[in-house]
Amino acid sequence: MLADGHRQPASPGLPGAGPLLDDLAGWGPADTPAGPFELVPVELTRDLDRIAAWMNDPAVAAFWELSGPPETTAAHLRGQLDGDGRSVPCLGVLAGVPMSYWEIYRADLDPLARHYPARPQDTGIHLLIGGAGDRSRGLGSALLRAAADLVLDHRPHCTRVVAEPDLRNTASVAAFLTGGFRYSDELELPGKRAALMVRDRAHRHLL
Repeated sequence: MLADGHRQPASPGLPGAGPLLDDLAGWGPADTPAGPFELVPVELTRDLDRIAAWMNDPAVAAFWELSGPPETTAAHLRGQLDGDGRSVPCLGVLAGVPMSYWEIYRADLDPLARHYPARPQDTGIHLLIGGAGDRSRGLGSALLRAAADLVLDHRPHCTRVVAEPDLRNTASVAAFLTGGFRYSDELELPGKRAALMVRDRAHRHLL
C-alpha cells in the first residue's frame, strides 16, 4: 500500500492486471460484517489443489460440472488465465482465509451477451463457496454485495453487475436477491435455464 492509502498498481504481467477489468488485481479489500473481503487473482501452481477440491464437492459439482482430476479444473482455469483478460478467476479471501472461488468477467464480451440486452461494460460474476460450513448462513449474500460493490467502485464505466445462476439452484438465487441484486429475466442458456440477476449502480444504495 502507498502512504496515501491507494494500492500500488499491479504489475502488467500478473493475472487480473489488464485493462478489460480495470486492473482487478489492485482493487484491494471491501469491508463485510464477517471481516475484510478481497478478490485475489488465481495463481495456478498455488491454488489449483484447493479449487479442484471444491469442484469435487457434490453440492458444487452439481452446478459447475468440473468434478474429476485436478487437470479438469486446470483446463478451466487456463482458458481464462491464457486469455485476453476478459475473465479473471479469483479466490475470495475473507479475513485472510481463502474460502470461495469467483470469476469476474466482461459480460458484454461474453457469449452470455447473445442471450440478454447487454450494455457496454456489463460485468458478470460466477461464484462458489468452498466450505460447507460457510454455506446457508447468509454469508454468500454479504460476499455477493461486497464483490458487486468492488466492481462498481473500481469500474467507473460499468453501470451494472450481472449474474446468471441456474434456476434450480434456489439457494444461489435467494443469496443474490438478499445481496442487493434484482431478478430481471429468465434466460435459456446452453445447458441450463438461468435467472438473470442484476445489481444496478443507480440503485446500489437502496438495495
